[in-house]
Amino acid sequence: MEIFDIVDEQGRPTGETVERSKAHAEGILHRTAHVWIMRIKEGRPQVILQKRSPHKDSFPDCWDTSSAGHITASQSPVDSAVRELEEELGIRIRKEELKEAGKIRISYEETFYGSLFKDEEIAFIYVYEADPDLYSLKLQKEEVSEVCWYDLYELKERTERNDTRFCADLKSIRALVSYFENSRK
Repeated sequence: MEIFDIVDEQGRPTGETVERSKAHAEGILHRTAHVWIMRIKEGRPQVILQKRSPHKDSFPDCWDTSSAGHITASQSPVDSAVRELEEELGIRIRKEELKEAGKIRISYEETFYGSLFKDEEIAFIYVYEADPDLYSLKLQKEEVSEVCWYDLYELKERTERNDTRFCADLKSIRALVSYFENSRK
């Protein structure tokens, strides 16, 4: 059973906690950590996308953020980001290797498997600049079915057009584009 901190609009824990299923059934505000693995290829930014497992409770078989997950109660966003990278992709890093790229508010309601899924979260966004060999990654099969490199600007364009093959949050992608463009000035 996963337990999350209930948070305020800035992502600060309120001192109360909630079980994952209740958070998503009732739309209770909690935190997530998103990690984008980024490289520059022929002058253009690329990111690793993960294809979500067909058994996920939300957005099955959809292309998503390199690595992302809920922040468990009492865990820091950056520690959660490091944990998720290792669990989902088998990448071990130190938290100092992550660069902060922003914080966003995500809010949506969708129906999956006949049940309403209410997501209210504050997402902490990180960038890990690296060029790992995709074939050497150890994918967590319950979470990830495959990975690929994808052009960041093409991802932004497809997400803006509501291409349903992609479920990475547009605000997260825009924060990543902003991070990339500001880091190159």
